[in-house]
Amino acid sequence: MTTLSGKMILVTGADGFIGSHLCGWLLDQGAFVKALVWYHPRDRKGWLTDTQHPHLTLLRGDINDPHQVGEMVADCDVVFHLAALITIPYSYEAPGSYLRTNVLGTHHLLEAARKTGATFLLMS
Repeated sequence: MTTLSGKMILVTGADGFIGSHLCGWLLDQGAFVKALVWYHPRDRKGWLTDTQHPHLTLLRGDINDPHQVGEMVADCDVVFHLAALITIPYSYEAPGSYLRTNVLGTHHLLEAARKTGATFLLMS
């Protein structure tokens, strides 16, 4: 297995249960972690609310913004992509939101990783 120690890693969906635990594991491996949490006006950080570590950087944003995504990925070695809209009943009411985030947002991350040479891992 390739060592993650010293690698710069972006985790999208880091404020969720799985993403927050992945961040913790990566930090334990010696990685530098940029944790993308979905911007919320009340500055909620989900499962990362009480997490502090010198190698953890919280980023607030949205994968739907290709410019911001490009900046986040620019110096990363690896991208773990977990960000998604998941509430199924609401997807029937607002399918465009799901298409925009789950498909187009993923496309933004893939393009940024392709341009920078970062390894891209889609977690589902």
